[in-house]
Amino acid sequence: MTSELVFVGLGLSGTDGMTVKALNALKECEIIYAEFYTSTLIGTSPEDLEKAIGKKIKVLYRAQVEECDDIIKDAMEHRVAFVTAGDTMLATTHVDLRIQAAEAGIPVRIFHGVSIFSGCPTSLGLQPYKFGRTVTLPFLEQNYHPKSPYDHIMENKARGLHTMILLDIRADELRYMTAHQAIEWLLEGEKKWGEGLVTDKTLLCVASKVGSPEEKIFAGYPQDLLAMDLGEPLQTLVLPGNLHFMEAFALVRFANAPEEIIEDERGAPSRSSYARSWKRGPARPSYSDVPAAALAFLTAGLGEPGTYPTRCDLDFVPS
Repeated sequence: MTSELVFVGLGLSGTDGMTVKALNALKECEIIYAEFYTSTLIGTSPEDLEKAIGKKIKVLYRAQVEECDDIIKDAMEHRVAFVTAGDTMLATTHVDLRIQAAEAGIPVRIFHGVSIFSGCPTSLGLQPYKFGRTVTLPFLEQNYHPKSPYDHIMENKARGLHTMILLDIRADELRYMTAHQAIEWLLEGEKKWGEGLVTDKTLLCVASKVGSPEEKIFAGYPQDLLAMDLGEPLQTLVLPGNLHFMEAFALVRFANAPEEIIEDERGAPSRSSYARSWKRGPARPSYSDVPAAALAFLTAGLGEPGTYPTRCDLDFVPS
């Protein structure tokens, strides 16, 4: 008798989005559970997965994962797998299952998968470490338009950080929020609360079906995006914060953003001169390269316990 619980992230699309190690582990499992209410595997059905793995899959609804203990009971006597789209440890309920397994003395293995948290910034050419808190927009219902997503995006924007905006999924109803609905959500929120989060010149990014052959990315202003065909769900929005000039170049070249976003008040070189300089190798920065105001900001807290700079706007560019 083998007791084990194997968590597998399937990636973003297709039966071939998981790692080879994950596939081999699934073939060794006696029972395989799956949930697709957190996210769906683009262009792939449970039957497709069954054919690729060679085993039957039991698809669970939210209540079955959150309120039943079938997975843990089975894993006490069998090698059991729990598979999800994306990365398997990004949902609270999945972490809870791992905790339950640990408390029951069940061995656990985890096989991570590519998720939207890495795929979306990569496709758009945005730097992942410049993202703040992720926000989810719920479907608008009668008399239900929560302000908390608006506030969280505003907090990120005030700090110059990008916001990844996930869109509501109602898998049991086959309802998936579209990018157009999400943009309308933000515009309605601006009309309602009017704190300056979204204007006619607010840059928004849309990533559709990331990681699939049908992937499309866009960047533009709200009304322009609303007039475009932005593809089909699954879709993700990004409201950028302060753009590094290479991020701006990337959005223009990859996502067809307006070229006017390529501005550099600090006099950074053009893309071509940057590329030529980089081939020569990075130069060692010195204090003489740092603007006086920025140097004063960075050194203001030195020597004071518990005091650190909260942001850094310096970009050392090879000369």
